[in-house]
Amino acid sequence: MLRRRPRGRTGSASGLVRLLAHTDPVALIGIALSISLSVTLDLTNAATGVESLLAGLMGVTISLLVDSLARAERRFHLRTLLEGPTWLVHAVPPLVTAAREAVEAHPGTRVAEETRRRFERFRAETEQLRAGRIVRPGDDYEDLLAGIRDCARSMDAVTHVMPRASGELSWWHSDIGRTYWAANVEALVRGVRITRIFVHAAISDELSELVETQRRAGVRVGLLRWGAVRPDLHVNLALWDGTSAWEPTMSAHGEISLNQFSVNPQDLERLRTAFAACAREATYR
Repeated sequence: MLRRRPRGRTGSASGLVRLLAHTDPVALIGIALSISLSVTLDLTNAATGVESLLAGLMGVTISLLVDSLARAERRFHLRTLLEGPTWLVHAVPPLVTAAREAVEAHPGTRVAEETRRRFERFRAETEQLRAGRIVRPGDDYEDLLAGIRDCARSMDAVTHVMPRASGELSWWHSDIGRTYWAANVEALVRGVRITRIFVHAAISDELSELVETQRRAGVRVGLLRWGAVRPDLHVNLALWDGTSAWEPTMSAHGEISLNQFSVNPQDLERLRTAFAACAREATYR
């Protein structure tokens, strides 16, 4: 009653396909050449039948040995790649297995295609982390708040308050703006030196009030008119202790579309240069 069903030719064919798929191409070529040599020696009577068979077996054995060495090298390389934090070593095999099984179980479907896209997205995000950058959506300010809360000595910032549909100071009046300003006040109490330069098209009553509020709290406030420095230096930024930075990507309407936190040396140097250029041209209150 519990006998296994006979696999027949279909099972044998699928087993052969699986074997070939997991065998090194060099080994397959070697096996094919060994069999060809054995058959040629036997047909041409250049060797006896036993000698032809032994020659073929020897070639197949060498080919399989090469395949075994190649497999061992790949396994060693994979073990080397997985050296690192325990959480990484434990997480990678199940992750790869799940992706492979998703593609194998649903070939040619949207599931398989989405698996590939998600892995590509994961790879791109990991490359950003490798470069020392964290990129988050425009409404995620986790790193901006963490940067000011972890700051120990100084923060240098450039903030653009240009006219736009939502209002030039709307961000400072939003929930995240008020939370960020509260974190600024806490940093000032800890003894952090904050210098903030507002880049503006014109000084409005609302901007004057914001500048005065921050000046009274202890911020060194600078005002810089738009166009006083090169266009490529007009960037919103925050530099904490000279070791980390935040820089947003702005939409055409002046709204933040991406938040980037960075400890990348090239990013830090570029943003330090931008801040220094703005600081030289700003007037302070």
